[in-house]
Amino acid sequence: MTDETTTPSADEVDWTELQARATDVMRRAYAPYSNFAVGVAGLVDDGRVVVGCNVENAAYGVALCAECGMVSALHASGGGRLVAVVCVDRSGTLLMACGRCRQLLWENGGPGMLVLTERGVLTMAELLPLAFGVDDLTDR
Repeated sequence: MTDETTTPSADEVDWTELQARATDVMRRAYAPYSNFAVGVAGLVDDGRVVVGCNVENAAYGVALCAECGMVSALHASGGGRLVAVVCVDRSGTLLMACGRCRQLLWENGGPGMLVLTERGVLTMAELLPLAFGVDDLTDR
């Protein structure tokens, strides 16, 4: 499987709007244990924006990261491919996705998906080099 999504260039993405949407949804996070609310917004290849926030649980290991909620919203609202993503912390500052969520983003956006980071806009291939993907599941 190849990434056939046409990713916009970094200057074609309204990063300010995506960050504002991530910050807005972060305010609805459920983080009573860590007090570390996270929000994420993703631009879909058809122009939709999907969002997610973290949802903690007293059994810490079963908490849901914001990216999980966003990917669920992606599929629940019609699917597609993510082309650009912004993740923020409880103050609205850019935040890097954890390793598990980078894998989730890779699966739903591919190597060319853009991510706004404190270092600027990076591709998923830069954030998760040598990623494990669907091509690794084929018979060899």
